[in-house]
Amino acid sequence: MDLISELANVVPRERLHTGGEEAERHGGGFFTYHAPSPPDVVVYPESGAEVVEVLRYADERGVPVVPFGQGSSLEGHTIPVRGGISLDLGRMDQILEVRPDDFVARVEPGVTHGKLNAALKERGLHFPVDPGWDASIGGMAGTNASGTNAVRYGAMRDQVLGLEVVLPGGKVMHTGGLAMKSSAGYNLTGLFVGSEGTLGVFAQITLRLYPIPEHVLAARSVFPDVEAAARAAVAVIRSGMQIGRVELVDARTVEAVNAYKGTDYPVAPTLFLEFAGSQTSVEEDVAKARAFAEAEGCSAFDFEESEEGREKLWEARHEAGLAIQALHDDKRPMTTDVCVPISDLPGALAHARDAIASRGLDGAILGHVGDGNYHAVFPVDPDDAEDLERAEAVNAEIVDYALARGGTCTGEHGVGSGKTKHLAKEHADSLPFMREIKRLADPNGIMNPGKIFADAAKGRGVPEESF
Repeated sequence: MDLISELANVVPRERLHTGGEEAERHGGGFFTYHAPSPPDVVVYPESGAEVVEVLRYADERGVPVVPFGQGSSLEGHTIPVRGGISLDLGRMDQILEVRPDDFVARVEPGVTHGKLNAALKERGLHFPVDPGWDASIGGMAGTNASGTNAVRYGAMRDQVLGLEVVLPGGKVMHTGGLAMKSSAGYNLTGLFVGSEGTLGVFAQITLRLYPIPEHVLAARSVFPDVEAAARAAVAVIRSGMQIGRVELVDARTVEAVNAYKGTDYPVAPTLFLEFAGSQTSVEEDVAKARAFAEAEGCSAFDFEESEEGREKLWEARHEAGLAIQALHDDKRPMTTDVCVPISDLPGALAHARDAIASRGLDGAILGHVGDGNYHAVFPVDPDDAEDLERAEAVNAEIVDYALARGGTCTGEHGVGSGKTKHLAKEHADSLPFMREIKRLADPNGIMNPGKIFADAAKGRGVPEESF
């Protein structure tokens, strides 16, 4: 009996898809340079019980399983490099429970960021992690996503209170709970968040919620160079004000956004800021931020108070990645997202700019600079070995600069298959321990094989060195 016939005993045949657009969508990435690799079958479970049965079947037969949310990952996380099952959790999209008095929600993994916040708005609540794409909560938890609100609220690891996880073989584990904190045992919730689908599959996720702020104001501040913008951002953070977002884009990014969105923003390094709180506190913070910006040569400081104006401003920032890609339709974007200590940010941005220019690449720099996390994006032709080598050299230079200053090779995108060698440089002493955790949770190596660890061999089968 073949794979599809056997799976049809677990999930109805109409929710099993092979070949065509479904396999293509689940075998690649719409914003990544990584080579596509289609799954043998795309499976759409509709309940945790079906996930249990799929993982039990796959573990018994050594079939690789790759969890799939919205497919927006940048480092090849959802590409099934060894074929097998792409487990699309998009139909598990129920908001199971909202407890407004406890500031807690329990959701299935396919619920998107946008759907959750639309449901919470009428209760005066919101879920703050905003990755800049309407990603699924399961995918966001899988990569420990953060995004534009991270400077105030932190990343997914700070927001996930508990999980229902299905392990290979079908065992169900519950971590955490509804309480805001716990000192009971090891922090298994934190372990699974950011594990990129290599340890198990999320069936339910319990999240921390927050009240919608009383007053919100967004601002745009234009600077003579990237270093000046970075210094202003650092000054804002050091001031201790309750800033909501601090986003930086360089001149090339603004140029791309103008072309893509039809806007006419000044083509210069720009900070996008958001202030939230009481009206009085927001007004005080805006005045402070303006003073910091002007001290660094800011030539414009405009702001939006209306919801419509703020959404338009942030739409330009959120779609910057797509705008940069549109500059080179014949190539794919390589994106690196390092994070450095705040004080090293101005130098890191200058270094990234110089590294890109030194290789003759048309790159752009942007990021969530409020917590030291920034992205460098440069177009690459994956079929051109010389072009790919040049881009990877720039990527490595930027990562090495961050690591030398106590930073990290990835602030939010995760490791996937794109940063495995950089993870090995960053955590060489703890990688053996990570491998043992992987071996304990997934002894047959079926969960998203070929990801995170640098020596994971390609091709089908699950060799021991893949751990």
